[in-house]
Formats: sequence, C-alpha cells, structure tokens
Amino acid sequence: MLLSELQNKTLINVNDGRNIGNIVDIKMDEETGNVIALIIEPNKKGFSFSNKNSQAEIRWENIKKIGEDVILVSAM
Repeated sequence: MLLSELQNKTLINVNDGRNIGNIVDIKMDEETGNVIALIIEPNKKGFSFSNKNSQAEIRWENIKKIGEDVILVSAM
C-alpha cells in the first residue's frame, strides 16, 4: 500500500466514532522498514491538543483495521 492511498482514508476512533484527523506522514523503523506510527494532523473538532497546529502519532499497534475508505484506531 502506498502512503498516498493511506492519506485518502478517514481515521476513525473505534471508541467514540469520531474522525481523528488526516494522515500527513508515516514513521518507519530504518533498520526493518516496518511502520512504527502514522503521523496525523488532528481534526480540530474531534481531537484536542494544547497546540492546535501540532501533529500527533497513531502507533501502528493501535490500528485495528484498514478498510477501503477508513482506518479504525483504538484509544491512544
């Protein structure tokens, strides 16, 4: 799967159904090439941070399912 394909999917928190934000990048392990986390720009309505312009990470182990249109994420 390409990063551009991931970026087109909606991130949904499975605990409350909220849209989490948009994927802007990924973090990878340089030695293994495995994905460590998705870097997101949080949805200002569904996610709260003290700095609204900050980016957040969704750890790969918190990804529950990658579907055709959405990515389901457990609580972080």
